[in-house]
Amino acid sequence: MANPLIDVFRIKDLRERIIFTITMLMIFRIGAILPIPGININALKLYFSAMKNTGGAAALTEYIDFFTGGGFSNFSVFMLGIMPYISMSIIMQLLLLVFPKLKKISEQEGGRKKIQKYTRYGTVIVCLLQPYVVTVYARNIPEAITMSYWAYSIIAIVTVTTGTILLMWMGEQITQRGVGNGISLIIFAGIVARMPKAFYQLFQMVKARELNVVFVIIVLAMFVGVIALVVYEQQGQRKIPVNYAKRVIGRKMYGGQNTYIPFKINPSGVIPVIFASSVMAFPLQIFGNLGVKYRWMAELAYWYRPTGFLYLITYSLLIVFFAYFYTQVTLNPIEIAKQIRENGGSIPGIRTENIESHLQRILSRIILPGSLFLAFIAIIPTIIQILFGFPAELSMLMGGTSLLIMVGVDLDTMAQIEGHLKMHHHDGIVRKGKLRSRNL
Repeated sequence: MANPLIDVFRIKDLRERIIFTITMLMIFRIGAILPIPGININALKLYFSAMKNTGGAAALTEYIDFFTGGGFSNFSVFMLGIMPYISMSIIMQLLLLVFPKLKKISEQEGGRKKIQKYTRYGTVIVCLLQPYVVTVYARNIPEAITMSYWAYSIIAIVTVTTGTILLMWMGEQITQRGVGNGISLIIFAGIVARMPKAFYQLFQMVKARELNVVFVIIVLAMFVGVIALVVYEQQGQRKIPVNYAKRVIGRKMYGGQNTYIPFKINPSGVIPVIFASSVMAFPLQIFGNLGVKYRWMAELAYWYRPTGFLYLITYSLLIVFFAYFYTQVTLNPIEIAKQIRENGGSIPGIRTENIESHLQRILSRIILPGSLFLAFIAIIPTIIQILFGFPAELSMLMGGTSLLIMVGVDLDTMAQIEGHLKMHHHDGIVRKGKLRSRNL
């Protein structure tokens, strides 16, 4: 009998894409371990183990490690991960809305490539700022730097900036020559790589009776239920019926069909969560690293610590904001209504001139519950951590942002593999149901 997993590797093009993707992700994991030249690894381990349970600083380190796959605490080549590129992408999207000339450039032929080029240049600028902040942080770690401070600063800035640019290039290569969205897969790989250590830590805490076994079972069952809800929500759609009139062109008849516009309950996927996390991580990293030198920055880092009430409120509001913002960028009701009219279509019960307002009203009603659901899922780890005393690393990996990213990226990658199999006349991976790409 045909086995879908065997069929995946029988198709030469798909096999090469998967092998290329795995190779790039392995390079990312190796780079997340390799330290910057001039860093004493033993001193770093002693420092981070000593401050593990000291509150804000330790929580901040774990939070940044979450997105970099452990690269930050290793002071590795990829210690900033792909977050500077995501931060610059957000800035560029905002600039497209603020400056009409920039938006015109993006709509011209080859405009997307120009915008990508500007984003890359901006990423370099962001990268030059963040590594400098990290050098100030490293200066206050006893015996962490094995060379002169200025020599280390120059080497660290060049190395970390190069590492981030390399990750950005690897992500684009995975998107073009591999399977799935490269940037999302890099974040996904960093999250998954930290799971064995987190589960081992949970086992040790249960063994030492620091955690109640009943609470652990309840929390694990809760996470399984949340995963099911996330999958169900990500696959949900609101179908807008559209009727197209018949048109006779020459001797052929076109149109005359009934179709629908699929609006997802959560049209922007996990993008709002990634964007909000990136926006929060950037100032937190600066406040945390410079807090050892400036007291007022240390106070800001404390108030905006990942387990703090102020952080959770700001984080939730940012998720809702980016859900509306990104949906308006990707699903423009004016453009959709224009295409419907140009092709002789109409929505039953809606006047032609009211199509834009009708679509906008539907989108607004869909986005609000979807964004609130995203915000609720994103803050679950902190709630679990506070109520049940779970370790921060495990609660962050098993819920919230990580859960949304892992489920979303997995659905997107599976949908692409499914498409390749169907294109080569093979059965899909899923026999029942249908995978829908989340367009990360």
